[in-house]
Amino acid sequence: MKLRPLGRTGLMVSEIGLGTIAFGGTCDEKTSFALLDLARDSGINWIDTADVYPSPGPQGCQGGTEEIIGHWLKSGAKRSEIMIASKAGKAILPGFKQRGLSKKHLIAACEASLKRLMTDYLDLYFLHTPDTETPLEETLRTLDDLVGQGKVRHIGVSNFSASRLNEGLRVSNDMNLTRFSCVQSRYNLFYRDLERDLLPLCQRERLGVTVYNPLAAGLLSGKYRFEDARSGARFGNSQGFYREAYWQKPVFEGIDALRSVFGPRQIPLVHVALAWLLRQPDLSSIVLGATSIHQLQESLEGRLQELSRDDIALCDSLAGKMPKQLKSRTTDR
Repeated sequence: MKLRPLGRTGLMVSEIGLGTIAFGGTCDEKTSFALLDLARDSGINWIDTADVYPSPGPQGCQGGTEEIIGHWLKSGAKRSEIMIASKAGKAILPGFKQRGLSKKHLIAACEASLKRLMTDYLDLYFLHTPDTETPLEETLRTLDDLVGQGKVRHIGVSNFSASRLNEGLRVSNDMNLTRFSCVQSRYNLFYRDLERDLLPLCQRERLGVTVYNPLAAGLLSGKYRFEDARSGARFGNSQGFYREAYWQKPVFEGIDALRSVFGPRQIPLVHVALAWLLRQPDLSSIVLGATSIHQLQESLEGRLQELSRDDIALCDSLAGKMPKQLKSRTTDR
């Protein structure tokens, strides 16, 4: 597993990080432990989680993912060898007071995450979503305090626009506060919005870039057909964000185009999707989730897939054929 610099933090992260959104939901604790063990043994050195995970999951299970990771750490994993990134800002319980990026909520959220994870610090703490009702100054002062107390090592943002991120960087510079050092954004063969303005900003400011949803919620596995019933954890419920975003004919036409080229060569589309991402020069790491050992093993093999120039050109051509609503919407992940 190759290591890449995370912006100017000084951290070297594995080119793939383990996404844990299903732990405690689709994955029980035993399966989650097995996935964590495989990830560690494969050279993955960082874990991505959030206080609202698992998702999807029944009301009241939020926080369960962090608890499972905490149990795993206490079962014998060496904390010093594993970096943990968590997130705060979304509603872990119903009601306005339980969400947002205010000082009160961030402090409470961080303390709760540390307790569930059974650790003294987070290597990376992401703001999970923007909060336009709380001044950035308040949020950044709170994060600066958490860093000063040693509870958080580095801070980042997820699902932020370039303009909102740029404003946060300006505030931290003007007020001499801890600076955002990393971004996490949705990015895959079909969804390339990151390239428009967020990625250039990260390049200028030397921010680390981690990306999630690399397989377009599983569509890039090639196992779904447009005519099939909408099934699976991310497509089977009526309120699923990814179902609304991806289950569209142009998306499946793109998958068919990939299948026609790589199918005769017996190259799994999962490998193509990950190999393409790993060849993007400005990414620090890809957040890769799985719900079974077989699934994670298959995905990790994609690191070794070679792509020709023609292969890459085909992959690059697909984004322009995607429908507008897929390009412009932001995720509720």
